[in-house]
This record gives sequence, C-alpha cells and structure tokens, in this order.
Amino acid sequence: MANPPELGAKLRLGYTASLLDRMAQRRDDALAIKKLCEHARAGVYVIGGELVVLKGTGEAGEMCNPLCAPTEASALGAVRESVFLGAVNEAPRFGFGLDPQTAEALKTRNDLKVTDLRSIAVQGLVGADDLPPLAEAKALLGWHARHRFCPNCGSPTHLVQAGWRRDCPVCKALHFPRTDPVVIMQVIAGERCVLGRSQRFAPTMWSCLAGFIEPGETIEEAVRREVLEEVGIACGEVRYFASQPWPFPSSLMIGCHARALSEEIVIDREELEDARWFDRTELATMLKRQHKDGLTTPPPVAIAHHIIRDFVENGCNVFG
Repeated sequence: MANPPELGAKLRLGYTASLLDRMAQRRDDALAIKKLCEHARAGVYVIGGELVVLKGTGEAGEMCNPLCAPTEASALGAVRESVFLGAVNEAPRFGFGLDPQTAEALKTRNDLKVTDLRSIAVQGLVGADDLPPLAEAKALLGWHARHRFCPNCGSPTHLVQAGWRRDCPVCKALHFPRTDPVVIMQVIAGERCVLGRSQRFAPTMWSCLAGFIEPGETIEEAVRREVLEEVGIACGEVRYFASQPWPFPSSLMIGCHARALSEEIVIDREELEDARWFDRTELATMLKRQHKDGLTTPPPVAIAHHIIRDFVENGCNVFG
C-alpha cells in the first residue's frame, strides 16, 4: 500500500480515559462515604446484572442521562450492593446494584431506557465520559453478585471498604475484586493480517483473535499460544499496542501485534467459525463500511477496531 487511506477522525476507545479520581484512601472511612453519598452533587449509576438504567428514552438520537440522585436510585428498587466509584470534579459517583429481575421490570417505564452496556456504547446513548465509570460500576457490582459466599468455606461474606472488598466472618478470608487478563492480537505477515470469526459475531464482522492469559504465562507467551491454538500459525515478535477495560463481566483486553512466522491457517473449529488473511486495502474498506461483500470490523468502541486501524495506517511499522 503506497499511501495509507484516509479513515477519518479517530474515535475514542470505549471505557477508557476515565475522569474519575477513585479516592481509594477514603474507602475505609464509612462516615466519609456516607457524607459523600449525601453530597448535593452525588450521582449514581444503576445496574442490574447486564442491564443499565438510564433516564430518558434515547429516541431520535437523543442521549440519555446515566446518573440518578441517590434517592432516585433507591426508589427504583431494593439495592443489593452500593459501591463507591470515586469523584469527578469533586462530584461523588456511586454504583447501585439491583436484582436483574428488578431492572428488567423497569423496561415498562416510559421515562427510562433500560439496556445493556454494549448497546449503550455502540449506539452512543451516553457521553463518552460516562462509559469508564459505567464499566467500573458494572464490573465491580457483577463481582459482588458472584461472590456473596466465601469460596474458601462457603459462608456469607460482608461488603466492606465501600465495595472494594468482601470479608468472611467465619474463616476470616479477605476477597478482592478480580480482573481477568485477555490478549487480543493481530497476526501480521507483510501487508496482510489474520482475522477470525466467532459463531457469536454479527454475520458480516471479522475481528482480531483473542484469549485469556493462563496462570504462569507472560503476555507474549499467551499471544503465541492462542494464535497457534486457534489458527495454527507460529508467531515471533509481539508488540504491545494498548489496553481496554472490558466489563463483560470483568476483563482487561491487552492489545498486541504479532509477527507471523508461518502462513498456513489451520482453524480450531471449536473456537472459530472461520479465519483468513486480509490485506491492508481490504481492511480499509471494512473499516469504512465500504467492502464489496459488506464485511466489517468491530466498531470503534472495541479495541480490535483500533488495532486493525493501526496496521492499516502504519503497516509493519507497528513493530517499530
């Protein structure tokens, strides 16, 4: 590719560039947290399982308001857990967790939009600055929903530290929120790269390969192992690109470029529906939604979009 294509303005990667001051030093002070929740500018993100409760309808391209006052949020249903997220310009931010059934029932209200966080991001239903704290709240509240009992002894656990720890009163074990690291990589050979298709993808979408990092693995080792397992290609050099919180339920996507040492694709059909090589010119048409067969890449909210765009614009210079 002689000259990189004009792909337009780069959009912000979803769930990143948080404006929150997490104020971790306040989490042990229950009285301070109570006062922050009573603050005149306190705002609450309300989440029930996979659903987020927004104020407004989101119709005709209109944005919704993802923040409720604490009293408004409490009136929506019984709050299972409350977590302190931090503050934006000294305005406290909290996450309130409802039972999923309660959130589902709120869909009948005509003054609320109740939908999942992926749809919120892709459809631009809230401002970009609200996506990082929403991701934080969803991941943290989702962890609480899965850890109400001690994995060590089975006893009910108690929420402490403003939602950033659960303690077992019986065996005294302390449990902290976890994030699962995932590598997501573009496999490159010259002017081409490999993209794959999962069975759960939209019919036209192709994306980077991805997989969880296993215990005792480095990022580079995980990239090479996952690529070899999924498409049978050996990789050498691995370069870090960027990372993205991915609250589905609680992962950190670690974006990389990997240099292919072989080119024959052998697909693991349990992992992928299909995989093939794409050149930079074809990728550019996919990014611009102009592919002759309607093929697409993930939307800009996903790190895969940005990894692919980096290769289209810079070719093998992505390796430095």
